Formats: sequence, structure tokens, C-alpha cells
Amino acid sequence: MNGLKQPVIFIVLPAYNAAKTLARTLDEIPAEFRKNIILVDDASTDNTADLAREAGLTVFVHPKNRGYGGNQKTCYSEALAAGADLVVMLHPDHQYDAKVIPQMVKPILNGEADAVFGSRMLGGHPLEGGMPWWKFNANVLLTAAANIIFRRYLTEIHSGFRAYSRKYLETVRFMENNNDFIFDTEIIAQGMVNKLTFQEVPITTRYFPEASSISLRRSIIYGLGILAVLFKYWLHHNRLVRFRQFEPGNTR
Repeated sequence: MNGLKQPVIFIVLPAYNAAKTLARTLDEIPAEFRKNIILVDDASTDNTADLAREAGLTVFVHPKNRGYGGNQKTCYSEALAAGADLVVMLHPDHQYDAKVIPQMVKPILNGEADAVFGSRMLGGHPLEGGMPWWKFNANVLLTAAANIIFRRYLTEIHSGFRAYSRKYLETVRFMENNNDFIFDTEIIAQGMVNKLTFQEVPITTRYFPEASSISLRRSIIYGLGILAVLFKYWLHHNRLVRFRQFEPGNTR
């Protein structure tokens, strides 16, 4: 991305009932990154899509709810189809500080990484930001398990604030991933098995009533799903069972 052509950067917002927080999220996106913003509305019951159109965003609406992973599939597919060289995924619930976007895209633009993740652990004090203690402990344990299986080190695998190069999204088969929350772990596992590179930047998060969050029950299901993905990765990596999901291939 160091040639004469200016890289095309897209911000994608996977949205569900984000009407109360969308404007605050957009206000924090640095001006130089507001040219190409896609919002995918996952069959919201509020006026998220209308507000997004009024703000000048490119909007896609799912007639039926496809889940968080299904939303991301549309986000990345549409960004790639529109010519994106780099895609930043930002939740429109104002939980993450969008002012960090320049730091997130820099390693990719400099050719130092294929993906960059925002990390609450690098940010310093996730519990002070309001993260529940049980979620913090589960985050640490599941990330440690992932590092053991991947044999590479990340401080957090659960962040919903990420940047991917076009190379990354065209190498992994993200369309074959789960439509629920474990999509985020599957796309990391795909990058790991395809020897793509990762960096992290510190972020802080906000926890408040309008910010999206999953219940303890859903979190337990999510955690078990992550362990299942890690087991599948281990089987594939050790050539005990091959999974097409982890093979390289253009997803478009």
C-alpha cells in the first residue's frame, strides 16, 4: 500500500438498534475517514437505517436478522465490492472510541500487518471502563487458550474494533463462518492458519445501557463456541481433520 495510488479505506458499521448511539459514534470518526462509511442494518426495530441515510452513509438493510456474524459478512462483501483496500469494523453503539482509527490503520498502510485489533487489555484498565468482572476473567482465560493453540500472542481476541487489509479478507473464507458472535474468533483462526500477520493497539471501552452487550447465558454459549473453534483449528493445523473453512480462497 505504499505505491502512488491512495489506499481506499472503508469504515463498516454492523448495526442493530443503534439509533440512540449512531450520531455519537459518527461524531468521533476523524474527518479524513468519513468519505466511505457503510452501515449494515440487521433488521433493526428502530430507525437506525433512516438516521444512517440522513447522515449520508451507504446503507444496506437485512430484511431478516442474520446475526452479528451475518452482518459482518455483508459489511466486508460490500466494502470489497466497492473497492476497499482496507476495512475498519466499528460498532455503532459508541462503546469504542473511533478517534483511534488512525492508529489502527497505520500498521496495515505501512505493510507491517494484515490485521489490527483494538485491545482493551493494552488500554490499561478495562474494569474501570465498566467491564463486568466475569467478562474480564473469561476474556483473559479464553485469550490465553487461543494463544496456546495458535502459538502466537495476542492480548485479546474478543474486540469488536478491528481493521483488515483487502489481502486478509480475500485470503480467508469469511463467508463460511458462523452467523453469530464466534465469527470474530473464526476469522482470527483463518488468518492464523493462513500465516497472516496481526498487530494490536490499545483502546478503552464504555459500558452503559445503550451499548450492546450479551447476557451471562449468551456469554457462556459464546465461550464454548470459541473452544470449539480452537479445537477445529488444532485438528486442521495438525492435519488430523481438514476443514474447508480454514483453507485459503477468495471469498467473493
